[in-house]
Amino acid sequence: MSDEEHHFESKADAGASKTYPQQAGTIRKNGYIVTKNRPCKVVEVSTSKTGKHGHAKCHFVGIDIFNGKKLEDIVPSSHNCDVPHVNRTDYQLIDISEDGFVSLLTENGNTKDDLKLPTDDSLLTQIKDGFGEGKDLVVTVMSAMGEEQICALKDIGPKN
Repeated sequence: MSDEEHHFESKADAGASKTYPQQAGTIRKNGYIVTKNRPCKVVEVSTSKTGKHGHAKCHFVGIDIFNGKKLEDIVPSSHNCDVPHVNRTDYQLIDISEDGFVSLLTENGNTKDDLKLPTDDSLLTQIKDGFGEGKDLVVTVMSAMGEEQICALKDIGPKN
C-alpha cells in the first residue's frame, strides 16, 4: 500500500479544542466531565468491579454547570472521557440594558456586551438591587465549551 491511497479529510469537531481527554478512572468528585455534549460538574462517582471478561465501569452523576440539570453516564474506567476547559473571569459591571444584557468592563479596558443576566433568581435580584443602589459590582463569568454565564457576584463598595 502506498501513501497516496490514504486521504484524510481534516474535519475538526466544533467542540474539539474546548475539551481535553482524561482517563475515566482518574476523574473525581468536584471535577468536570462532558456528558451528552454538556459540561458538567461531577457530584458523584462510583466504580464497579471488573466482570469476568470486562472492564471496571465508572458511573458519573453530574450537574450541568449552565442549566443545573442532572446528567448521568457510565464509562469503562480505562477509556478516555472529555473534560471541558472551564474558566472563570471577573469583570466589573458597567450597565444593565432594558433587554436583559449586561455591559462589562474587561481587564484591558474594553467592554463586553454579549452576556445576558443570569437565570438564577437570587443572583439576578442581587445584581439588579446592587446596581440600582449604585454599588460597584464585580461579576464572575464561567465559560466552557463556547458558552458563558454569570455565576457569582462580588460587591467592591459604593461608587465614588
